[in-house]
Amino acid sequence: MSASTRAAALPRELAEFLIELSIALSKHAMYPADHPSLKPAAEAVIRRLDRLLAGRSSVALGVARSQLVIEGMATDPKNPVLKELAGRLHRHHLGAMTFKPGTTLEELSDLLHVLSRDPERGAEPLGLGPASRLRAWKHISLYPLSYERLQLVEGAGEESGEEAERRTRPAQLWLGLAQAAMASERDSSPGDEDSAPKPSRVAEAIKQHSRDKAYDQVIVGYLLQIAEEIKRGGGKEAALLRERVSELLRRVDRETLARLLQMGGDRRQRLQFVLDASEALAVEAVIELIAAAAAAEEETVSHSMLRMLRKLGEQATAGTERRRALAERSIREQVAELVRDWSLRDPNPEGYRVAMERIVAQPRFDGSQGPGVAVHPPEPMRILLMALELDIPAQTVKRAVEDLVKSGELATVTRILDQSGSEDAVRAIWEQIASEEVVRAVVTREPIDVEQLDLLLERVGIAAAEPMLDALAASESMQTRRVLLDRLVKLGPAVGPLAVKRLKDASWYVQRNMLAILCELEERPPDFDARPLLDHPDARVRREALRYLLGDPSTRERAIHYALADPDERATRMGLAVAIECGLPDSAVPLAASLAAGGSSPEQRLAAVKALATNRSPAAADALLALVQPRKRGLFRRKVPGTAEARAALEALESYTEHERVRKALAELRGG
Repeated sequence: MSASTRAAALPRELAEFLIELSIALSKHAMYPADHPSLKPAAEAVIRRLDRLLAGRSSVALGVARSQLVIEGMATDPKNPVLKELAGRLHRHHLGAMTFKPGTTLEELSDLLHVLSRDPERGAEPLGLGPASRLRAWKHISLYPLSYERLQLVEGAGEESGEEAERRTRPAQLWLGLAQAAMASERDSSPGDEDSAPKPSRVAEAIKQHSRDKAYDQVIVGYLLQIAEEIKRGGGKEAALLRERVSELLRRVDRETLARLLQMGGDRRQRLQFVLDASEALAVEAVIELIAAAAAAEEETVSHSMLRMLRKLGEQATAGTERRRALAERSIREQVAELVRDWSLRDPNPEGYRVAMERIVAQPRFDGSQGPGVAVHPPEPMRILLMALELDIPAQTVKRAVEDLVKSGELATVTRILDQSGSEDAVRAIWEQIASEEVVRAVVTREPIDVEQLDLLLERVGIAAAEPMLDALAASESMQTRRVLLDRLVKLGPAVGPLAVKRLKDASWYVQRNMLAILCELEERPPDFDARPLLDHPDARVRREALRYLLGDPSTRERAIHYALADPDERATRMGLAVAIECGLPDSAVPLAASLAAGGSSPEQRLAAVKALATNRSPAAADALLALVQPRKRGLFRRKVPGTAEARAALEALESYTEHERVRKALAELRGG
């Protein structure tokens, strides 16, 4: 899913289990095996796990690169604690974990010890080791994912760094999905090791597999990542991934596909996944996806609508190029509308359904009927081809090229120009096409033709920024804004001053969008100061200003202070996350202490305690001590309040050995 999509809100018991597991794993990675804090951390995980397993036969945890899938819901990829846990498990090439009732402290401690060895520091990934190691525990099972076929990616071994990661990621996702799907048959039917697994075989493996929660979690984890990669990816690797996944979805029966979609989170997350995938998959796969999503949502899509979509699907794979483009665009628009506004039942009377069925059954007139039908390509295309053949100046074909661009055929024009031998004519035509005016025409039509826009950006460059910024300010479509934001950032640091200039606009959404662009730029405008925007009346603008300032070490301290004092809970959460990662400044200790004692939610109070633990000042120690002071209840005294934040504070105080007052207080608690 897109990075901006909110993950489903996990039930509290699941979230707390994952957080405790992440904390325990981090401690095992930080401290030696005999450190006294390791056993309590593992015990906390066991307590959470026992509660989860009280009414379950098992707990399955699917692993993606930056998020986890548990009980059919994917965690927020922006949550730093859960993102770190997912990253650690992914680096071990693990696709899933299952915990069963009876899991012991010894089993869990051994597992945490093994997982704490980071493959990035030379340890062997568990998923690439012997299978016996993954079954070393009676009540815990690990499921591997490996990329031993990555050499199949052309040129993958010749690159390094970010470029290699970008090039090989589509192949990684497909091979990981394929190997996860065929895990049960891998030993008995390995297949052709010289070629990537075929979509038909992967689909058959998914259909034949029995209902198993851990298996489904792995498949869903990969589908979430693949949808995101297809939506934002480019190049032949992403195109190949799109073809493979499209064929896979066409071959998986609707019942199985609906089952997998049900594992993909709550309604918001499932529908966003369908929207992301439908933007770029082949139209036949889009139709199957929408039908399966309707089943997963327990909604009914009109029978006539499905028939119409299938008819459009036929037009999108046959007929003239212009007709194919129009049919494909119509399908994607209709899918977006359906997902946003499901119908509860088929509203069409039987007579209407019969009439509609007759309409969509009319034959095509695309030249496939036989020699008696004359078919002519669109006139603008004929003019362009003649102009290139005769080397006629571009001014002569200006209108034809404009018509082709307006009808969404820029990709076809590009291919024709690339294959033409008339260099002067091609150069002149490109000067006409690669202009600010053409970019403006493309970005002001919704939905934006992303393929056309990307082709233009390759040649127009920074000159495309102004019309894109205008469209960003005017568009009410979240999908359009996301497309424009991503591509504006790719234009580089020259966009920064243009975005700063538009911050003078009084509209909150323009200011928020400009700040979002500035946050993503690798090189920031030197003279821009976002601090005045911290007092903006709209929380959405303040959050983006905070994100900008928190990313700069020179302004981070003040930004944390503002975030912890902000009445907006999301802004406060953002500040606490950065304080936990980078350290809580002394000036913000009183604010964190106030949140730890009286925050709006247990999660906020626990995060404030963790932020306080990063500050070694006496004030931070006093705030933590206040949380663990014994309280009277009738004639009895409790040693420590039984809250998660109190336990976290007590655990943090164990490391404050330099404070005499802390040592005495801890001794009294132990003695009491």
